[in-house]
Amino acid sequence: MPSADNPTPSGQDAPWKFAHVTDIHIGSERSFRFNPAFNDNWETARRQIMDLNPDLLLVGGDIARDGSIHDFEFANSCASIDEAGIPWHVIPGNMDTGNKVTELDGPWTERDDPSLNVTEELLENFRQRVRPFPWTFLHRGIRFSGFYEIVTGTELPTDLEARRWLEELATLPPARRHIMLNHYPLFVHEPDEVAYDLTDKDHYHDWYFGLDPEPRRFLMDAYRKANVTHVLSGHIHCRRPPIEVDGIVYCKGPSTAFPQFGDHFPDGDDTLGFLVFTVAEDTVTPEFVPLEKVSRRTDARGPGGHPKPEARIYGGHQERDGN
Repeated sequence: MPSADNPTPSGQDAPWKFAHVTDIHIGSERSFRFNPAFNDNWETARRQIMDLNPDLLLVGGDIARDGSIHDFEFANSCASIDEAGIPWHVIPGNMDTGNKVTELDGPWTERDDPSLNVTEELLENFRQRVRPFPWTFLHRGIRFSGFYEIVTGTELPTDLEARRWLEELATLPPARRHIMLNHYPLFVHEPDEVAYDLTDKDHYHDWYFGLDPEPRRFLMDAYRKANVTHVLSGHIHCRRPPIEVDGIVYCKGPSTAFPQFGDHFPDGDDTLGFLVFTVAEDTVTPEFVPLEKVSRRTDARGPGGHPKPEARIYGGHQERDGN
């Protein structure tokens, strides 16, 4: 539940930084598929973040390559993030807990969309093996909150609890700024965009990348009531310029693992890296930090995307701890 924590009293007026990293997709050699380049890129990002020495590290989901399949990947990811030595706060991503909920299948024969839906079991698995969510806290007069937006409207227990959490969040005293961490962008192109048809090849990825109109409107309203000033998201693996809607700045961050759909957006840049925000007395200013080195390894194993169960050839690899 939200709490009115005390802000850090010292150094409140001096500029300071926090980092936002997302879609790091740390994998494991034990898994049915593994791309060591993703791990190499994360290690590069981690070194760069350590050099910048931010106060906080916000991790916006997809911390594992296949966390929804392999429990043990979460321990791998958490240990690697811990090595940065920076206080970090995390929310789930779709590769950690399952995708946006649908009863329909998309046009792609190599995936089964309903079988990929987020489930309460997977959400609880993330809480137990990584960290609880949602969460909120104050640091140097700035409120930070983390919420997994994709559960909205599912009527899962996590959805019902999150709605109560959002109501209580709106009752807390306003902070100097309020940073909300999400995984999926609330909107892909425009805040009033229509519901996209996942069965249409021309619009499947627009459906996949963002929220449908009803949960989007609910959350945009809830965020306004909670005095949110910035919403940070990932998922699209493509950085886009911040856009302000009703006083809230929406920032879509890049991936460190692999680029995606840089040509899908006219203003998109899928260069790998992360965001660093400088907080001054009256401003929160983002800066893109590209990876100093991008791994060129070509020894990846297994299919990409969201393969059907029959395409997951395990051999000696484990699907679940103990199985």
